[in-house]
Amino acid sequence: MSEERKAYPFALVGFFVTDKSIEDTFRKDVTPEEIEKVQKLLKETIFTEGVDIAIAPFVVPPDQVDGALKELADIVFDPNEKTDA
Repeated sequence: MSEERKAYPFALVGFFVTDKSIEDTFRKDVTPEEIEKVQKLLKETIFTEGVDIAIAPFVVPPDQVDGALKELADIVFDPNEKTDA
């Protein structure tokens, strides 16, 4: 019997700087195949063999950035999180 596979969330946090409106920032013609290329690049670059990933790009609304970053920091730096080290 094979081991049970589990899904774990991960995040890549970044910022973009522009003088455009948010509506004019992202391409509207991105294809599923192009997203798959990005997903494949992330998988091959960051993860070890045998790990599958799924991505869903989205933008955090400007009025929620501080809260989202704090929440991410709480998850990443949670002092109660058990480590293998």
